[in-house]
Amino acid sequence: MHTTLLRAALVIIGIAFLLIYPLAIVWPSGWAWHTGAPSSNYYYMMIVGVYATLGVFLILASRNPDANRSLIWFTVWSSLVHGLIMASQSFGMANGMNNMGHLSGDVAALILVAIVLGGLMLTREKTATAAA
Repeated sequence: MHTTLLRAALVIIGIAFLLIYPLAIVWPSGWAWHTGAPSSNYYYMMIVGVYATLGVFLILASRNPDANRSLIWFTVWSSLVHGLIMASQSFGMANGMNNMGHLSGDVAALILVAIVLGGLMLTREKTATAAA
């Protein structure tokens, strides 16, 4: 059961990471940290590239989560750290922009990714330890 949930979470999160660019177009106040079209910001496009790549690898990891533990844990911890940094930055006024929309957008999404994958991995490891 835990394996099925973990595999499903990896695929869903992988797909979500692939959709960061369209999300910035549809909901810019929750997903884009700049003004103008997402493609006009070099930094944002680098983030989109990194997350799209991670998304593909998470989908591939869903085939064999045990062989990809380090990638999954990297996703947990990097999502938590990235989300917490963005949360603190949401309260600032960078370039005259109000970034509070991010608390219910990308910040919440990254914290949720960390909680879901971290929880599933801890449960999986606890089950594996008990079975051994």
